[in-house]
Amino acid sequence: MIEPCSYSGAATSVTPLSGRFAGRIRLSSGVNPRGPHWGRNQERTTMSTALFNNIVNDLNQIPDRRVYGRVLGVQGLVVEIGGVQTSLSVGDRCWIHGRDGRRVASEVVGFRTGRALLLPFSGLDGVGLGCRVEIGEERPTLRPTIQWLGRVINAMAEPVDGGGPLPAGDVAVPIRNTPPAAHSRRRVGGKLDLGVRAVNTFLTCCRGQRMGIFAGSGVGKSSILSMFVRNTTADVIVCGLVGERGREAREFIEDDLGEEGLARSVTVVATSDESPLMRRQCAYVTLAVAEYFRDLGLDVLCLMDSVTRFAMAQREISLSAGEPPASKGYTPSVFAELPRLLERAGPGCEGSGTITGLFTVLVEGDDHNEPISDAVRGILDGHIVLERSIAERGRYPAINILRSVSRTMPGCNTPEENALVAEARRLMSTYEDMAELIRLGAYKAGSDPLVDLAIAHHQPLETFLTQGKREGTDLSTGYELLRAALAPQR
Repeated sequence: MIEPCSYSGAATSVTPLSGRFAGRIRLSSGVNPRGPHWGRNQERTTMSTALFNNIVNDLNQIPDRRVYGRVLGVQGLVVEIGGVQTSLSVGDRCWIHGRDGRRVASEVVGFRTGRALLLPFSGLDGVGLGCRVEIGEERPTLRPTIQWLGRVINAMAEPVDGGGPLPAGDVAVPIRNTPPAAHSRRRVGGKLDLGVRAVNTFLTCCRGQRMGIFAGSGVGKSSILSMFVRNTTADVIVCGLVGERGREAREFIEDDLGEEGLARSVTVVATSDESPLMRRQCAYVTLAVAEYFRDLGLDVLCLMDSVTRFAMAQREISLSAGEPPASKGYTPSVFAELPRLLERAGPGCEGSGTITGLFTVLVEGDDHNEPISDAVRGILDGHIVLERSIAERGRYPAINILRSVSRTMPGCNTPEENALVAEARRLMSTYEDMAELIRLGAYKAGSDPLVDLAIAHHQPLETFLTQGKREGTDLSTGYELLRAALAPQR
C-alpha cells in the first residue's frame, strides 16, 4: 500500500510554522518579540533553538510517500509481515501501528517463505493480525553534535537525563557504520594516560589501541572502568552501558563519572530489561558517537560494558530469525558481527583523531577460553585479565599481570622503561612458580638467589599494584614508583 505524505520533504517548502513556533524561530535568530524579560533566559533560548533545528532535520527526512504492509503472523518476538517484502532489506527500520494507537519501532532481521521477519525494539502489546506496518529508514542514522557532551541517551539516541531535547547536528552518521579501510588508517599514536599504574606501566595503552578487560562477574570490571574515566587524559569519553543493571547505570553516571567526567562524555544506556535489539543498538550508537568526535580530530576514549551482552543480544536476534546455533548456543552471525563492531574503534584516517577502545568481556564461569572471550581476544590489540583469586585476597584492581598483554609494547616504551617492566615481570613469574613451596615453608632461603630476590620484592610489588578506586597515578609517577619497588630491599 502506498500513500502520499502530507509534506513535500523539503523544509523550505513547509510554511505553516507560525503561532507558538514563530516565537521560537525568532528567539533562535536573536530577535525577541516578547520583550526584554525573555532575553535573560538563555537556557530557554538554547532549548528552543535545539527544538527548532530538530524539527527542520525531521522535516528534511520526510519521504514523498509512505509504503505499508500488513502483519500476517506473530510468533514469540518475531513479527511476520507481507505485501512489502520486495521493498525491504535486512536492517531496515519499520513502524508497526498497534490497535491501541501505539507505534512500535522494529527492524528487519530476515525473510522466510515470502514474508519479512521483524523484531521490535519494545513490547508487542496491541499488535495483532492485519495491523499496518510502515516502512521507515533504509539506513538508520543519528545527528550528533558537540553539544551532546554531558548528556545521557538511550539506544535510539533519545535523551533520558531530563535535560531537554538533544540538539541535532548537520551531518548524519550511520548507526551501523563501516570501519575505515586498513590502508588509509594511521598507526596508533603515543601513550594514553589511563591513571591506573598497573596498566600504565605493565600494559601501556596507546591512542587508537583496542583492549579488552576480561573477568568473571563481581571481580571489578566496572570499578576499573570508573578509574579510567576519572583519570584519563583523552579529549572526549563515550561510554556504552550495554545490558547494564538499571541501578548500576545511575551509580556509574553519578558516582563514577561525576560532574567533571560527565561534562566531557556522552553516555549511551540500554538496561538488561530492554529488548535484544535495543541492547545491540546501544553498542552501535556508542561507536557512532565516538566516530563523530574522532572525525572532529579529537582523541576519544570509548568504554563499553560489555561486549558479552552485545553478543548475547545478537544471539537472541539470530535464534529468533531461525539461524542455527554453532558454539555454546552462539550463532555464526555473532562471530561475524564482533569484528565489524570492534574494528570501528582505532585510529582514524589522516586529519582525524583516534578512538581508543576499552571493552569489557564477561567471562562465563571464569573460563577465559569460552567462545566469546576467545573470539574477542583474537580481534583486540591486548587484554587485561582480572582474576577472582586476586580479588579474594583483597588486591584491587585484581589484574593478573602475567596473563595480560598489550600488543603495543615494548615499541611504545623507552629502553629504560622496558628494562624495569621486564625485571618486574621476571620477579613476579619466579614468585608465582614457587608460591606453593613458599606458602608450605618447603623453600629454604639461599637455595636460589633469584627466588630469594623474588620473595624480597613480592610485597613491594603487591603494594605497587594495589590502587584505590579514587586514586590516580600518571605515567611518569607510575614508573618512578615501580623503580622504587624494585630497589634493593634491606
